[in-house]
Amino acid sequence: QVRVADSGGKLAQAGGPLRLSCAASGRTFSTYAMGWFRQALGKEREFVAAISRGGNTYHSESVKGRFTISRDNAKNTVYLQMNSLIPEDTAVYYCVGKETRDPYIYTGTTDYPDWGQGTQVTVSS
Repeated sequence: QVRVADSGGKLAQAGGPLRLSCAASGRTFSTYAMGWFRQALGKEREFVAAISRGGNTYHSESVKGRFTISRDNAKNTVYLQMNSLIPEDTAVYYCVGKETRDPYIYTGTTDYPDWGQGTQVTVSS
């Protein structure tokens, strides 16, 4: 089982960058599909980005072109580079993981059994 720990949340200026990182414990990180979800106050949790065990990526339309998910298997870490931030990006961001033998990308909340504790990102205008 991979245990994920989110980090890097902070206050950011609109238009600026921020990088979230997620360190996963366990020896089999390379066999995990990983992803990021977010939940704004009063709204439902939504998919942000995902990366397959092989490194293929998919981003939601709301962040495409601004956010980039990546992984470093040697460091058991997945990243979310966020650029051109807007106030609407303010939310709690969750790192998620799923052990899998297939090359697919997963985008549903129920696809992932492993969730981090969440990290608050606040974008000021």
